[in-house]
Amino acid sequence: MDITYIPMVRGFVHLAAVIDWRRRRVLAWRLSITMETSFGIEALEEALARYGGPEIFNTDQGSQFTSLAFTGVLTKAKVAISMDGRGSWRDHVFVERLWRTIKYEEVDLRAYDTVSQARASIGRHLAFYNERRPHSALGRHTPDQVYSTRLPHPAAA
Repeated sequence: MDITYIPMVRGFVHLAAVIDWRRRRVLAWRLSITMETSFGIEALEEALARYGGPEIFNTDQGSQFTSLAFTGVLTKAKVAISMDGRGSWRDHVFVERLWRTIKYEEVDLRAYDTVSQARASIGRHLAFYNERRPHSALGRHTPDQVYSTRLPHPAAA
């Protein structure tokens, strides 16, 4: 899970996303006008409710992710917590690739006037990303195809 900023016509919003690293699927996401912990917790709780808990959950060491409220959700779900070391961008490379994709293919092509406009447009793009955008790392399958049919991971095949 990570957070990035999304520029708008006036100002910006923050986008938080929970991603399944192995299958590259976005499990849940939220937009917020503040960096408060609550929107990350909402995305985390949605992902846990819809897909169950993973063995390990990885984030960076941002204050949203180190808060007792956030780590408490993971502890309650009996999920091991992994946090990247300071400056260890490689630990988070899959979510960084997601940010690059969203920004190049969606955000940089738009000028959002309102948060609701950003939410709707980003939501459509994330649905496209999961449902119809093939990934070379997934053998040209989409994240949904790999996630729902449990296709073997290309590295394991």
